[in-house]
Amino acid sequence: MSDKFRHEYKYLVSDQQIVLLQQRLKFLIPFDSHASEDGIYSIRSLYFDDYNDRCLKENIAGVAPREKFRIRIYNCDSTRITLECKRKEHDKVQKKSCPLTIEQCVKLMNGEVLTDLGSQPTVLKKLTLEMMTHMMQPKIIVGYDRMPYVNRLGNVRVTLDMNLYSSKDIRRFLEEDISKRPVMPKGQHLMEVKWDEFIPDTIFRACQLENLRQTAYSKYSLCRKYKL
Repeated sequence: MSDKFRHEYKYLVSDQQIVLLQQRLKFLIPFDSHASEDGIYSIRSLYFDDYNDRCLKENIAGVAPREKFRIRIYNCDSTRITLECKRKEHDKVQKKSCPLTIEQCVKLMNGEVLTDLGSQPTVLKKLTLEMMTHMMQPKIIVGYDRMPYVNRLGNVRVTLDMNLYSSKDIRRFLEEDISKRPVMPKGQHLMEVKWDEFIPDTIFRACQLENLRQTAYSKYSLCRKYKL
């Protein structure tokens, strides 16, 4: 994945604002090609933190730069498992990733250090070193439904994230049915707007709503706060 940093802004949106955004965006930006016919796919991530909860504390304090490691799957499909390292510097983010096998994923879910350090991709090697030196371990599952709009011009993504939940069923991360705890208040969701160098004015205007509130919410921090 590219080393390029991208702009990322987050907003709290209501049920009514979600409907209005859908009506505006459907004429401007197509859905992500990986989404279902209704434009939605589910995301589930397993986040890691060290013995001192450094990632959580840095999130809450707004430390920059900061990094988080997570394993991510889509629609509970274990044929595509990705390890990601997300680096955040104020309102810009950078993501580096590598694929994982099911065997690697299961070991990491169990908190086991992978021993083949020399042959590991850079992102996995970095997590392995964190596990060895700072006792980094899987902490919480974060899941939600995402409606993603993608525009190639400016590499713009507008995503509407709904039904955010947390789970401590770490050993069952790859299973479809796990215990879940809703995190956001009923009727509250998140919109994320991301782009590279610029965002087309038409898309920018479409995302402007009355009483729209920008937020620094971290899904990981919210789910740790309301963990099972």
